[in-house]
Amino acid sequence: MGRMNESITSLIASLESNINRVVLGKSEVVRLVVTALLAGEHVLIEDVPGVGKTLIGKSLARSVAGQFGRIQFTPDLLPGDITGSSVYRSASGEFTFVPGPVFANIVLADEINRATPRTQSALLEAMSERQVSADGQTFPLPRPFLVIATQNPVEFEGTYPLPESQLDRFLFRLSVGYPDRDAERLVLETHREGEPVDRLPAVIDCEQVAQLQDAAREVAVDASISEYILDIAAATRACVDLSVGVSTRGSLALYRAAQARALVEGRDFVVPDDVKSLAVAVLAHRVIPKGYVHGGQRSAVESLIERLVDDIPAPV
Repeated sequence: MGRMNESITSLIASLESNINRVVLGKSEVVRLVVTALLAGEHVLIEDVPGVGKTLIGKSLARSVAGQFGRIQFTPDLLPGDITGSSVYRSASGEFTFVPGPVFANIVLADEINRATPRTQSALLEAMSERQVSADGQTFPLPRPFLVIATQNPVEFEGTYPLPESQLDRFLFRLSVGYPDRDAERLVLETHREGEPVDRLPAVIDCEQVAQLQDAAREVAVDASISEYILDIAAATRACVDLSVGVSTRGSLALYRAAQARALVEGRDFVVPDDVKSLAVAVLAHRVIPKGYVHGGQRSAVESLIERLVDDIPAPV
């Protein structure tokens, strides 16, 4: 075990660098999104409007030469508007399935919590099974397939909280946050003549992304690291402040995220810091505190997860 070969390291570095050309001042958020891509999992970005949530999805799709699909979630959106529907062709006298916008490599589910739970759940099969079932048939989704969902804080008017089963399908829940003054000044200067993301070149193709995803699954995880992850999950289940702890899917998500993080950092093995640095982003949206009220306790839950992790001895 040791450092990754230069070609893998170079591909990941060029991908991050390319996205950072247009997503200014948010290198750690970009790194987490790239980590999710390599882990083959999805990302939920929760923040106020106008801080670059959509831009991240667009710039990632352009950087990997992938097909980009955008779904603007609204209260009247129907499941078929996401997955596709059957259309009658008079020439052949048959119904033909017309794929919806979910049939893309990078799918931006914009303001996902403005649609009803029934419509939100239309993404569940696509996110977990990488396929869409319609009219008794199963249609595979392309590889890579990544959903970047954005949502406004749930205290905003006209929003529906995401069901726990839906939240559990996202590897990370992230916040973009406001840029610092220097980064925001640069945004003003670079956007004078249009959107820089529209001129962003591709630096990697979908086949190379698939190879990186395969490489992430090959990253070595010592038995002590696995036990560390299990200790963290057990601590959430035993915590008196939580009514629901981390599920087995959550433990697996942290395992895969740590593998991808190691790859991004240029290693072919996981270290405890990979797990510790990702625990809040991976686990905080998968637990339910006692006396839970949708939307009001995100920061408190994240602080709680951080304290639980700090109290667990990391393997040497």
